[in-house]
Amino acid sequence: MLSKPVQKFTYIYSLIVSIELICGYFTNLASLHYFTKPLIVLSLLIFFFIRSQFMNKTIRTLMIFALICSLIGDVALLFDIINPNYFIVGLASFLLAHVLYVSVFLKQRAHKKTPVGFMIVMLLYAALLFYVLKDGLGDLLIPVLVYMLVILSMSTTAYLRRKENNVTSFNWVFAGALLFMLSDSILALNKFYQTLPLSSVLIMLTYALAQYSIVIGILKYNEKLR
Repeated sequence: MLSKPVQKFTYIYSLIVSIELICGYFTNLASLHYFTKPLIVLSLLIFFFIRSQFMNKTIRTLMIFALICSLIGDVALLFDIINPNYFIVGLASFLLAHVLYVSVFLKQRAHKKTPVGFMIVMLLYAALLFYVLKDGLGDLLIPVLVYMLVILSMSTTAYLRRKENNVTSFNWVFAGALLFMLSDSILALNKFYQTLPLSSVLIMLTYALAQYSIVIGILKYNEKLR
């Protein structure tokens, strides 16, 4: 059950995401895309900053910087068509964001044993995806491989929060981590394999849900979300 402040933000966030999806889909609204896309994470950043006053300072700082890196990545990828170097900037920004998320999840780790079964499933998924993408990666083969390993680490560390007594927090964060993997997978397939139908909508929808879920999950862990 979401509190009233979270419900109010969710309505606003849903509106922002909906406008972004519309702007990203219709070419005649493409110019608005440059404003609506950054608003997704920017709104989450402002909301988290306000609602996390009582949180552990280290975790709060890591989360804020993770969202800032995500925002930089969003802006950089907007200009990917103009200059391919912006894709590298975006990749590096999201790589750092994932590392920061990993740090947060490890600080809240409750499951001490290595989740071998879960890791095998994740590695098989990554191996299959890499096999499909490898011929189209070119000079980006190593950076993309490193990125894949880091996002696998993020999903694994999110899973390590499984034994935490705040089940609601775990469910939100773990769902967010998996949605992040799905969003990045669709983006990679669309860019390096073949153009996918409705790719822009699917990428942004799963991405927006991923970031929202992680933020809400971390705030739920704080147990002071009102």
